[in-house]
Amino acid sequence: MFSALRLLRNPMRFLSLLGVTAALAACQVAAPGGGAGPRVGGESVQVAMLLPISSTQGGDATISRSLENAARMAASELSGVTVEITVYDTAGESAQAASVAQEAVQAGADVIVGPLRSDVAAAVGVAVANSDVNVLSFSNNTGIAGGNVFVLGHTFENTAARMVSYGAAQGRTRIVVAHAQNLAGEVARDAVLRAAQGSSASVVGTIPYEFSQTGVIDVVPQIVSSVRDNDANALMLTSDSSGALPFFAQLLPENGLDVEEVRMMGLTRWDTPPQTLELSGLQGGWFAVPDPQATEDFNARYEAAYGSPPHILGALGYDAIRAVGETAAASGRLGAADLTASSGFQGANGVFRLLADGTNERAMAIAQVTDNQVQMIDPAPRRLGGLGF
Repeated sequence: MFSALRLLRNPMRFLSLLGVTAALAACQVAAPGGGAGPRVGGESVQVAMLLPISSTQGGDATISRSLENAARMAASELSGVTVEITVYDTAGESAQAASVAQEAVQAGADVIVGPLRSDVAAAVGVAVANSDVNVLSFSNNTGIAGGNVFVLGHTFENTAARMVSYGAAQGRTRIVVAHAQNLAGEVARDAVLRAAQGSSASVVGTIPYEFSQTGVIDVVPQIVSSVRDNDANALMLTSDSSGALPFFAQLLPENGLDVEEVRMMGLTRWDTPPQTLELSGLQGGWFAVPDPQATEDFNARYEAAYGSPPHILGALGYDAIRAVGETAAASGRLGAADLTASSGFQGANGVFRLLADGTNERAMAIAQVTDNQVQMIDPAPRRLGGLGF
C-alpha cells in the first residue's frame, strides 16, 4: 500500500503497487435464520466469543486480547443482567470457527460474538443458521450481513450517510467521488451514491483509478476536470492515509484544484497517522470520527483496568456485549427483532444500533483539518433519530 510518511519526504518516490487492500474482503453468503431467538435463562446470558487467538496472521493475538478485555469490561459494567463469556479459538480459520461455533451452541450459547473477519464470520453464520443463535461479528463487510449475521465494524455506508448529510446541510450538494478500482473502492463509491439518494445532494461524477503508481498519477487531471466540468463543490476521497490519500492531497492542488472552493471530504480517518494532517491539500477538509468524548472515556477506563490502551478494534468487543446485555435485560430474548429494537446502545465510541439488514448505524462527529490540527465542527449525536442522522 501507499505510505503517507514517505510521501511527506518525497511524493514521487513513495508510490509502489503492493496489491489491493483486503480490508473489505468479500464473502457473499445469504445466511438463513434470524428468528425469534432463544429465551435467555433467568438473568444470565451465555456468550460464546470467537477470536483468532492462535492465528498466524500478525497482530491477531493482540487484537484478540483487546477484544476479550473490552468485552469483559462491558460485562462488568452492565446492570440487571449477568453476561458469562466463554472464549473459543478460531485460529483465524473458517473451518475451525464453524466447528467451535457449533460446539458453543451445543454447550448452550445464547449468542455468538465474533469472529473477527468476514469470511470466517460468514462460515460461522452458516454453521449455526438452524439454531436461532445470532452472530455479532466484528467485521465491517456488509456483504455478509443479514439473516443471523450482524456486522459491528464501522462501515462505509454509515460514514457516507453522515458525511453526505452534513455536507448537503452546508450547501455542498454537488459531489465528485474518486475511488480505486478494487473491492473497497467500489463499496465506498456505492455507499456515497446511496447516501446521496437519501439527501439533497447529488453525485455528479465518479472517477475510478487503478490502484497503482501509474493509475493514481494519471487520474489526477481527470478528477480536476470532472470537478470543473460538473460544477462540483465537493470532492469525496475514499482512500485512506496508507493509500492514495496523501498523494491526492498534494497533487490535486498542484494540478489546479481550488480546495477552498471545492470542499475535500473523506470516508476514512485523516488523523491517523497524525502527519497526514500536515498535508496542505487537506486543510479545511472534512472527515468523520467516532464520538471523541465517548472514545476518550472508554480508552481511559480500559487503560485503568488493564494497564495499557486498547487496540482500536477492541471497542467492538465492548459494543458487542453492551448490545447483548442491554437487549437481554430489556426483552429476555436475543433474536434478530430484539437486537434491532433498541433506539441506541451506549457503545465505546458513542451510541450505535443494529439494523434489520444486519448492518449498524453509529453516531459520528464531523472533524475539519485546521492549521494541521483536528477541529470538531459538528458533534456526534447523543441519540439516533428514527430516520438516522
